[in-house]
Amino acid sequence: MILTTYNVLFLCTGNSARSILAEAILERLGSRRFNAYSAGSFPRGEIHPVAIDLLKKLDHPTEHLRSKSWDEFTGPTSPSIDFIFTVCDNAAADTCPIWPGHPMTAHWGLPDPAAAEGSDDDIVEAFTSTYHQLRRRIAAFTRLVDDSFGNAELQSKLMEIGSGISPST
Repeated sequence: MILTTYNVLFLCTGNSARSILAEAILERLGSRRFNAYSAGSFPRGEIHPVAIDLLKKLDHPTEHLRSKSWDEFTGPTSPSIDFIFTVCDNAAADTCPIWPGHPMTAHWGLPDPAAAEGSDDDIVEAFTSTYHQLRRRIAAFTRLVDDSFGNAELQSKLMEIGSGISPST
């Protein structure tokens, strides 16, 4: 049996926290079936230090991670993207990018942990909570892709994941 490898792009505004966490999580959970990428519509140019610290604490490789523009994924030598997930929250002032082309897309908005206020512990908790929410969603996604759904049904299930509903199989 030949397994398909899917290219997945996580998009956010700054590509400094949520999308970076998602990229690292998918690299771990889907190492042979998925290539994980992340980018931002207005990248900050650096990864939030709490995001890097958390990933290191959880034994994720971080040396290759960097904040980058989604423009890197639009050229002729860019990988063909199969799935795009926007992880920016659709509330407040976040502006989620709109992706051209035909990959399957879903919005998995989460509040920006980089905007968390309070003590250092409060900020670490915001990042940790975001990590675990993304991990649950990405784990559900990797299980779905193994099933044989039609595009419309898969699209619906991807949207359920983003709304916090466990997709029915």
